Amino acid sequence: MKQEASSKAQNIFWVSLGKFSRTENPDPSRTDILSLMMAARDEEGQPMTDVELRDELITLLVAGHETTATTLAWAFYWIHRQPEIRDKLLQELDALGDKPDPMEILKLPYLDAVCKETLRIYPVAILAFQRQVKSPLEIMGYQFQPGTFLSPCIYLTHHREDLYPQPKQFKPERFLERQFSPYEYLPFGGGNRRCIGQAFALFEMKLVLATILSSWELALADEKPVKAVRRGLLMAPADGVRMVVKGKRTQKSRVLETV
Repeated sequence: MKQEASSKAQNIFWVSLGKFSRTENPDPSRTDILSLMMAARDEEGQPMTDVELRDELITLLVAGHETTATTLAWAFYWIHRQPEIRDKLLQELDALGDKPDPMEILKLPYLDAVCKETLRIYPVAILAFQRQVKSPLEIMGYQFQPGTFLSPCIYLTHHREDLYPQPKQFKPERFLERQFSPYEYLPFGGGNRRCIGQAFALFEMKLVLATILSSWELALADEKPVKAVRRGLLMAPADGVRMVVKGKRTQKSRVLETV
């Protein structure tokens, strides 16, 4: 307990030091995460405390690598399990030409749909954070009294037949055909407490997929279906997704600029 308290104190110290540096040397053009969070204000015009800043930064550092890596593993699995999806993606990527602007990659509609469908069929987090009922609440005929804790299930929502016909099938086109509300599609949670890394995670996913798919010919090492297993609150491939590198793409091999 003492060691944990000491670690938290050190984290708050470093956040406070970084905050002090920004305050002493203000630069409105800065767009780094700490500066943006320091500039944020709630509905009462109050900024985040050092403790809140620390928690958000630690969340980005600790919860932002395994989750994105797991989602990328699923994406490569589905893209290569259904060759027609890979072909559509490559056509879209090749249309950007050599050394495409990363912001143009971010806007690609089919790549966006593939990422969203990957996060739908096997969302990394099965459950969203708990919410506590503050006043009497009725949901679908069920009554909940103040003090009750509710845990939205992301996985079950994403597999509702009425929202997603044939929910077990990987179909990126469903995200091109309609737009889902935050109550129907919530891979990063919902409301004011949704994941702070949502935009960065999607940006990272798209750049990684675009870079690798544009430059390398890959294939699944095993054609057997990959099973999803729970790892704590996360859902991941049981034994990972093993890929074989067949060589560089000869048609349009290119390397994206470093962002």
